[in-house]
Amino acid sequence: MENPADHALASWSAVLPLGVAYSGGADSTALLHAAARRWPGQVHALHVHHGLQHAADDFEAHCAAACAALEVPLHVGRVDARHAPGESPEDAARRARYATLASLALGHGLQHVLLAQHADDQVETLLIALGRGAGVDGLAGMPGRMERHGVVFHRPLLELHADALRAWIAAAGISHIDDPSNADLRYTRNRIRRLVLPALAQALPQYRETFARSARNAARASSLLSEAAAGDLAEAGSPPRLAALRALPRERLANLLRHWLKSEHGVVPSEAQLEQLLGQIAACSTRGHRIRIKVASGRVEREGDTLRWYNASPLP
Repeated sequence: MENPADHALASWSAVLPLGVAYSGGADSTALLHAAARRWPGQVHALHVHHGLQHAADDFEAHCAAACAALEVPLHVGRVDARHAPGESPEDAARRARYATLASLALGHGLQHVLLAQHADDQVETLLIALGRGAGVDGLAGMPGRMERHGVVFHRPLLELHADALRAWIAAAGISHIDDPSNADLRYTRNRIRRLVLPALAQALPQYRETFARSARNAARASSLLSEAAAGDLAEAGSPPRLAALRALPRERLANLLRHWLKSEHGVVPSEAQLEQLLGQIAACSTRGHRIRIKVASGRVEREGDTLRWYNASPLP
């Protein structure tokens, strides 16, 4: 039986050497085996030790043994992924994981890292985005390629079903980790995986393919909106001039403001914050009109004839 990940990598243009994010689970195990077979001597395994459960040391030991058998160097990064009060534990763990993977990669001269996320993960991501009321950026799901912390991350398995990867692992008799936290229904992704996806499979058997098509359509729309916003922002200047902002229709202005805050300051306004900002700009018809609105971890303020964003403590 052929490893489905072999076929996925056959059509992928690699930049060598590269890293593989390796948790020891079934999906990353299949990806690591395929990568090591395709590019012998050019693959490094990157393992994040989260420290969130007692079994983390055992996970690291399993990964070390598996990599030794494959003759793949293993690099381990330890991180405290505990979340702050009011913060999603899943979001905190994800941010810590990407930062650690990037640090490991750069520390060993690797610019590119493969991730083992597959079609089922993509569906879960889309459902989470829908549950949060996301716009087209969120509904675009996980991109096949992204840059973060100075490293390019790739997801070559997004077209593969989880069942295909697990079937190969079982048929090949390859040991892997079953992380007990994946069964914890306190986490949104686990509830979707355990409760929602089986129902979707019965009601909509082709849901993986149709959801992936919707994600691609949303990604195209997101790209077009980003291009339009970049053009409008170029006209408005940086920092944007209030006169240029007030000349735009409301939806184009909202698109520009989201793009400006995200691309230049790395923050995303909530819907309520964006609506408040739109209202203040519309009312800003005199030189004395003051704008000071909390946005994410900082605030947007009027400064003369322009808008500026300041990273600061929340407003009192």
